[in-house]
Amino acid sequence: MQILSDIAELRTTLRQLRSGSERATHRSVGFVPTMGALHAGHRSLVQAARQRCDIVVASIFVNPTQFAPHEDFSRYPRTLAEDCQMLEAEGVDVVFTPTAEAMYPPGASTFVEVEGVSDRLDGASRPGHFRGVATVVAKLFHIVQPGLAFFGQKDAAQVAVLRKMVRDLDFPLEIIVCPTVREPDGLAMSSRNRYLSAVERRQALTLSRALHAAEIQVTRGEHRASALLQTVRATLQEEPAIRVDYIAAVDPDTLLPIENVASGALLAVAAYVGTTRLIDNVLLAAATGNTVVPGKKKS
Repeated sequence: MQILSDIAELRTTLRQLRSGSERATHRSVGFVPTMGALHAGHRSLVQAARQRCDIVVASIFVNPTQFAPHEDFSRYPRTLAEDCQMLEAEGVDVVFTPTAEAMYPPGASTFVEVEGVSDRLDGASRPGHFRGVATVVAKLFHIVQPGLAFFGQKDAAQVAVLRKMVRDLDFPLEIIVCPTVREPDGLAMSSRNRYLSAVERRQALTLSRALHAAEIQVTRGEHRASALLQTVRATLQEEPAIRVDYIAAVDPDTLLPIENVASGALLAVAAYVGTTRLIDNVLLAAATGNTVVPGKKKS
């Protein structure tokens, strides 16, 4: 496994890898962009890329432009050595670890704005966040030039933004969304979970429990979004330490609110547990009432 931080060197290396066999014109590149502090959720993305692609590239870059001044950029966990060990064990070919100066040279003033969808869910709570996300991912796509890029369902709002960006800017790639990976007790895996104290860790379980309670309603025939949102809110209120940011039932592509989930929906929540902001969501399937249940596979 090669660990590279220079953009030009990465491009040269990828050209060599692509032309390293008689199948050069058919060798596919899978890309897993991360901010490091890797966990089993990231591992699942790498494994999916490894299964589908000839060459697997992962990036580790804590992107400063997606953090507001009061957020956790300075203390975001940075565990490069451990991360690289995990990636090498999973068969990653190249790890790209650029500096902020390389990604944003002095005088850089170009950003990618995905209007509309970027202002919803996390975009409403964190103004400018998705501009930073779209900009850095667009740059990474341009540098790596993958055929497939892998993201987790937990970051559903980010996925909606990036899918629209890929469509609008005609990036020649496909975004692959992999299921949220959860702890055995249902907590969605997140790099920020390491911020939680033991007490907060138990309190955080209320997020997945609230979503599961709404899913049960759907299996019993409840399709009114208002009723599902009330269930989620009531469950979260059972834990006084939790401060809700948003609860929403939206179209997974546009992130616009919907009134009835019978045709499918994204049920999403963001909340603070202590000072840590956590997100979680589930996709509600169309018509049949089947759902993606936290910690379980579809039946």
